[in-house]
Amino acid sequence: MTQPYPVKDLATTLAEQFPGAAEAAGDNCLLVRAASLLKVMAYLKGTAELDFAYLNYITAVDYYSYFEVVYQLTSLTHNHTIVVKTRCPGRNNLSVPSVTGMWQGADYQEREIYDLMGIGFKGHPNLKRLFLWDGFPGHPLRKDFQP
Repeated sequence: MTQPYPVKDLATTLAEQFPGAAEAAGDNCLLVRAASLLKVMAYLKGTAELDFAYLNYITAVDYYSYFEVVYQLTSLTHNHTIVVKTRCPGRNNLSVPSVTGMWQGADYQEREIYDLMGIGFKGHPNLKRLFLWDGFPGHPLRKDFQP
């Protein structure tokens, strides 16, 4: 069984490597500033002691005053896992960096989030609706969606 990675230890390391990148660290969850997301994700994937080379999933949560994009990463080599979150404040022009350059499996997941929640992914090679047609009014998984 995969074990949660000790995030508090990682937060200390990240604070040294990337000052101000991590906003908070829970028991198994790391909250990262959107501007630092790519640097932190590259570090998590590329550091041999961490080796978070497998992207389990990406999803998004609507909290009314902000959105959260949630990533679960796993190291198959070291048998540990971590959850990384980033926030998008407000309700309009939401965007976070795309991780498709690091994990090809992020492609459809980012497109799904864009289509259903309205969060854009900067740098995505083909960001267009996945399930709904062009011109569909709104994003149906938002809490304020009116059919």
